[in-house]
Amino acid sequence: MTNIELLDEIKRLKTIADVGLLYSANEYDKERYSELQEISFRLLHMISDHSIEALKDSFPLVKDYPTAKVDIRGFVLSSDQKVLLVKESIDGKWSLPGGWADVGHSPKETVVKELKEETGLDVVPKTLLAVFDKRLHAHPPQPFYVYKMVFFCEPVSSGFSKGFDVLDVKYFAVDNLPELSEDRILKSQIELVYHKVLSGDFQTYID
Repeated sequence: MTNIELLDEIKRLKTIADVGLLYSANEYDKERYSELQEISFRLLHMISDHSIEALKDSFPLVKDYPTAKVDIRGFVLSSDQKVLLVKESIDGKWSLPGGWADVGHSPKETVVKELKEETGLDVVPKTLLAVFDKRLHAHPPQPFYVYKMVFFCEPVSSGFSKGFDVLDVKYFAVDNLPELSEDRILKSQIELVYHKVLSGDFQTYID
């Protein structure tokens, strides 16, 4: 079993423990679910570089049924069919602009806001190109279960104004992409949505 497969099993174990603690009224069951939760944190610690305390801080107390997190990205092409990327300040690598879905904003509102904040561009979301389940792609392991939504956006402005949390904003040819922040986006995913747009295929890809 690979580390990624093991991480998937540990996340399932933790989710079972979290749901059990949330809904169980029996003290005996709560004790067992608490033990399962502690085991999941110890296992996460064993396959990661994070302390048990840091892992617990990363996972707030579950007060509702656990669900997947949603990552929203914008796919923008230049007039010469180059791909818009931002250089992430966290790791110095490149990604499609975007971030976590915001409470109180629709997915389209979120991608418009993220593009404006990170690149300075005003965009109009035209269609949802893809919904990726990160578990089914070669992303580095991470504790959260994530769906990634990629919107095709048309720019209605042209001047870049990079945000405080990105280092640079540039267009790149799809066959000459820089080093990517693979926790956020993969080359294969960029190529998939790129070829969908160029071929006029606007039916949403869904894992």
